[in-house]
Amino acid sequence: MGNSKGIQAHQLFKLGKARPKSDHRTFQLAGLFKAPPPAPPRYDFDLLHPGIPTPLFANDVHGDCVIAARAHLTLRFEDIEQGSPLMISDQDVLREYFKETGGPDSGLNLLDSLNEWRQRGWQVARKGYKIHAFAQIDPLHRPEVEAAVYLLTAAYVGIALPKSAQAQIQTGQPWEVTNGPGAAPNSWGGHCVIIPGYTPVGPVCVTWGRKQQMTWEFFRTYCDEAYAIVDEVDSKKGRPGIDVQKLMEWLDRLK
Repeated sequence: MGNSKGIQAHQLFKLGKARPKSDHRTFQLAGLFKAPPPAPPRYDFDLLHPGIPTPLFANDVHGDCVIAARAHLTLRFEDIEQGSPLMISDQDVLREYFKETGGPDSGLNLLDSLNEWRQRGWQVARKGYKIHAFAQIDPLHRPEVEAAVYLLTAAYVGIALPKSAQAQIQTGQPWEVTNGPGAAPNSWGGHCVIIPGYTPVGPVCVTWGRKQQMTWEFFRTYCDEAYAIVDEVDSKKGRPGIDVQKLMEWLDRLK
């Protein structure tokens, strides 16, 4: 369960990510690379895999952004594995959301929810899906962010949104840093998104049924937690840049 700020602060754009938690056992993504991974100057998973939808997943009504982002990432993982997107419903997302909150529309803590996804999994389209592992990304290190997106489908991130981001998304503008009291981190509240692409300008996230460009300065300023998800290591979803042996050793130590 979370205690999230700003869930109902906007008529359409609901938030729902609680403040970050830390756990010394969390893998650091830099330690999972076999070598410093090269990434192209721009990349977009969705352009290479056309037909992936960007539903709201009820995040215009409830503060379920943490699970909505999970659904968007699951769509992409299974598009690689199955060759077509899953039929994930709002009901699938809300069932998991309220299971993890315990009932209230209170938002969720991202790290707690990631552990649930890894250990218990969740039910989508009458089938259970788990992730293999997750690793923390340094949001201040742009090459690491780009490598996570390029090698592992997308980054799963939390953003302490400023109020200035409201007007920018409402008018179709990129998220960028402004001045004044509306620019303070978390002055709007915490939000969770996935980033399946980036440009020289900055990351492109999926949120509230659309793609949203942000600048690299905005990302560095407001991203308060970021993770790469290792969905599988022994299927076509695996990535050659990941040190699988080191990952398995870390997972064994967790047990």
